Amino acid sequence: MTSTPSTASADTQSNQSEVLATFAANLSFERIPRDVVERTVNLYVDWLGSTLAGKGARPVESIARFARTTGPADGPAEVLIDGSRTSPFFAAMVNGAAAHFVEQDDVHNGSVFHPAAVVFPVALALAQQLGASGEELITAAVAGYEVGIRIGEFLGRSHYKVFHTTGTAGTVAAAATAGRLLKLSPVAMLDAFGSAGTQAAGLWEFLRDAADSKQLHTAMAAANGLMAAQLAADGFKGAKHILEGAKGMAAGMSSDADPARLVDRLGERWATVETSFKYHAACRHTHPAADALLDVIVKNKLKPQEIERVVAHVHQGAIDVLGAVVKPQTVHQAKFNMGTVLAIISYYGYAGVNEFEQHFLADPIVAFRGKVEMVYDVEVDRAYPVRWIGKVSVHLTDGRVLHGRVDEPKGDPGNTLSREEISTKLRQLVKFSGALGEAEVEHLLNDAWRIVSQERVGRVVGHAAVAA
Repeated sequence: MTSTPSTASADTQSNQSEVLATFAANLSFERIPRDVVERTVNLYVDWLGSTLAGKGARPVESIARFARTTGPADGPAEVLIDGSRTSPFFAAMVNGAAAHFVEQDDVHNGSVFHPAAVVFPVALALAQQLGASGEELITAAVAGYEVGIRIGEFLGRSHYKVFHTTGTAGTVAAAATAGRLLKLSPVAMLDAFGSAGTQAAGLWEFLRDAADSKQLHTAMAAANGLMAAQLAADGFKGAKHILEGAKGMAAGMSSDADPARLVDRLGERWATVETSFKYHAACRHTHPAADALLDVIVKNKLKPQEIERVVAHVHQGAIDVLGAVVKPQTVHQAKFNMGTVLAIISYYGYAGVNEFEQHFLADPIVAFRGKVEMVYDVEVDRAYPVRWIGKVSVHLTDGRVLHGRVDEPKGDPGNTLSREEISTKLRQLVKFSGALGEAEVEHLLNDAWRIVSQERVGRVVGHAAVAA
């Protein structure tokens, strides 16, 4: 087997797309450090919770109906929100849409990319079709994470200002995941990258008027990435320089792309373990300020009525994304509104799925959101996107001004969730959507935590339902 490319070998090759594709094609389970495997299992279980939480959501169910109407009525791959079976393409589509709905799927800070929503739908669907082992599923997922994260970093901050990175970089990440399970050669993997990259899409404009596009982005990134790999397996040719070429992704989607990021310490730096879990059910850009405010409230035993106004000191990326939502009209928009998130934190101490569903338009929340202001902060912006610092200034009705700061929001690698917390999160999310009963959830968790030991990946929800 060809050795995993290192920084030294990458420096001698001008085609970074080729180096990255070779890494993904040649990755083996034995090469992945134990801590990376353990973190990937954690990310897999976390993804299951977010995906099952999408059951019943109108945009998700709309995509599911399209899949049922258009795709086969039966097949080897499982749609998690209802346990039905279909082709891998349509299962990846629906599971990809579902995973990104409640805003609690994982995120990699440096790339501003949500890997699980596009990687695991493909990994599970193809593993079920191929009868792959748990080790093969995890290996494919790591390939997808490492590829997608590096592409997100490569495309840079200018890309994220207009493009939803999970839809763009995510399409190639999905292709890498599928290509690894299909055992593509490095040449064929590069073809898969080419076909995936030319389909990469996702624009932030949807957020301004509460459109449903975010679910479409992850649905199609997963499905199209899978298709790109399957086409490559059949000899379909893709562009060889789709990432860094003169008319590739960076040329059309970025003004600050850095090709060196694509091959940064491949096989030495495992970006998968840098991925953060999402504690609050809101846009990640709100989490640092939310945790900083909560810290001030808890330490000073404050009541919401004692707070006159809150200034959230943020990076420019937060202003670019959250600034589009001034008066949220839907639950989803509320999760992208700093004022609403901080209001919910002030009143309930946690911005979870139920808190948003039940209270986002309540009078006290609406009143408090008007007290919140975002301001650009040089220190926070310089640290972003590698570090997401939370800073708030809390002005009280008695004239005092309190300051809060969080350097690692809850869920970041240095402040991560334990397996017990991940299991609790999954239970809460499944209870929210009603996707499974309590006994089914416990069976699912028992199987999911042991995914690596499975000789053949079988049903997830269907198996849990039968066993229960």
